[in-house]
Amino acid sequence: MTAMSEAPVAAGAAAHTTIQSSLGDLTVVTRDGAVTGLYFPHHWHRPDRGGFGPYREVGFDEIRKQLGEYLAGRRRDFDVPVEAVGSPGQRRIWSLIARIPYGETVSYGELAKEFGGGITPQEVGAAVGLNPVSIVIPCHRVVGASGSLTGYAGGLRRKRVLLDLELDVVGRSARLF
Repeated sequence: MTAMSEAPVAAGAAAHTTIQSSLGDLTVVTRDGAVTGLYFPHHWHRPDRGGFGPYREVGFDEIRKQLGEYLAGRRRDFDVPVEAVGSPGQRRIWSLIARIPYGETVSYGELAKEFGGGITPQEVGAAVGLNPVSIVIPCHRVVGASGSLTGYAGGLRRKRVLLDLELDVVGRSARLF
């Protein structure tokens, strides 16, 4: 229920909330109705909180619902507006990541090859680590060349939990048919 005394968020202004989840408290930042940030506690590249705007309880129902469904294994894709701010190269890499199917992984090297232009897996990794909308842009699906878990801005334990969740759901779906 919206509090009547609460001032609306001005157009172009950011606002944030905290969503409790099985992965810890998630900070969600929005601007003009689009999710611009989703951060874990102790996130490696968490921007200055001063840019998050005021804390709000209202206006986050859809992302809260979709994150809950995803973490419960009932949602594979997100359909909330997303505005990931970064360089053109970063945004292109994040776009490639967004196309990785649920329950599958791709290596940094494979993404570098798909990106083209001589970019290295390490450069891809740097862009992946700066993804401002983790989970929704599923950077947890990017792994090392041998399939090994490598860095994750939210921590390797969370990366493993997210991958295991997706593999469990995909396995259950496959067993149904």
